[in-house]
Amino acid sequence: MFDTDILLQDTQEILGAVPVTLGMALTIFVLSTIVGSIFALVEYRRVPVLRELIMAYKIVFKGVPMVIVIFLAYFGLPPAFQFLLSLLGINFNAHETPNWVILVIAVTGCIAAFQSEIIKGALNAFDTGQSDAAHSLGYTNGQLFRRILFPQVVLTAIPDLTTSMMVIMKALSLGFAIEVVDIFAQSQLTAALNYYYLEAFVIAVVIYMVIAYIVTQIADRLEQALRVRT
Repeated sequence: MFDTDILLQDTQEILGAVPVTLGMALTIFVLSTIVGSIFALVEYRRVPVLRELIMAYKIVFKGVPMVIVIFLAYFGLPPAFQFLLSLLGINFNAHETPNWVILVIAVTGCIAAFQSEIIKGALNAFDTGQSDAAHSLGYTNGQLFRRILFPQVVLTAIPDLTTSMMVIMKALSLGFAIEVVDIFAQSQLTAALNYYYLEAFVIAVVIYMVIAYIVTQIADRLEQALRVRT
């Protein structure tokens, strides 16, 4: 059923897209987690005005299909960047912005809305009585955050953050629409050259499964380590 020679050749070509895919995925994960954490803290602290703006942001980015956001970013970000740069007097052609940068920004914007919900849920799960006990023992706010709040919030959020990482990996396949080549796009390009579509997509599935297994193992070990500390 499968041509082993083709499998080996296609595997080598598709594996070439793995570093790029992982690099974009990790960048999006870090940026979206930072932005989502800021949003979650604003909501958790119930900051006036900002809280309402963030809620509106989340409604938009959670409701609009990600592929539409990617196309809006593809056609809208370069002119917007060009306009801002012209106001600052910077001579740079923003229309030459790499497509992968646009993809990272678009997917980060979408995933940040979901990361915010994950972090907010972890914050709400924190027992505020521990804060009172820590302050009674002379803990500063910085010590409270570093030693008690942060480890427990991370521990609670790890399972959902692991899922987010895999969602990001799958979302990057939409980048093929704006000519960004990830694992999925590379499998399509490889299959288009030799017409062995089944083999190419099976290889892509195996690669995604291996990445998912590695990410899950890392998350499980991190969770175990944090449970020991907390």
